[in-house]
Amino acid sequence: MKTITNKLKVALVAIGFLAVGTISAQTTTGDIGRQAAGTLGSSTGYVKVIDNKGTVKYLQSTNGITQFTDTAPNGGVVTTWQLGGTLNTATTITTNGQSFTIDGNTFTLVGTDEVDAATVAAVDQVAATAYNGDGFTVLVKDETDGTVRKILAADLLQVQGIHATATVDATDQTANSKTITVTGVTATTSFYKVSVYRNGAKLVAGTDYTFGADSVTVAGGTNFNMYDGDQIEINYIR
Repeated sequence: MKTITNKLKVALVAIGFLAVGTISAQTTTGDIGRQAAGTLGSSTGYVKVIDNKGTVKYLQSTNGITQFTDTAPNGGVVTTWQLGGTLNTATTITTNGQSFTIDGNTFTLVGTDEVDAATVAAVDQVAATAYNGDGFTVLVKDETDGTVRKILAADLLQVQGIHATATVDATDQTANSKTITVTGVTATTSFYKVSVYRNGAKLVAGTDYTFGADSVTVAGGTNFNMYDGDQIEINYIR
């Protein structure tokens, strides 16, 4: 069995478990065969109990639930069932609108299938265009409260471009400077994300223009003087 360490692939497969109606659910009809009897220190096998009416019943775990019986009685034999184990059949977990939160401990999926690039065009292997439909979405964690949510790949990988223009006036000419509002820019924005042009000519980042809070300032100096009517154009990719 192969362990997938790529977080994106793990997230994609996790969505498969959380999706509703896209795969067969765990066994809820018919019969499940009885396992061998459990013993002290074992992690498999059935536990035989008798209810208050004398009916013999057998309890056992399967499909993602781990069972462990203590190695020695402690006033009685203790068998504990825990979340976590091997999925034996296709399984659906429905949250019914409730949040799915991982808090403190690690939740790991091992042995998940890869997305086959050769057949990625198949309807069940493409990026979903809407929730609860065909295709894959991606799991993300909200760092505010730890809630795990799903997001469309197109939204996760979205690149937003902003285009701004401004015209230099007489006041700007006197100041030899023009500040243009560009929402999202900060004083620490990388220069490779922003291109500024004056009358179609590319200006030099860090020399001819600088960044502030939601603003780009074009300043003339030793390289050029700004004149009334100059056209400033800004392209910002974030």
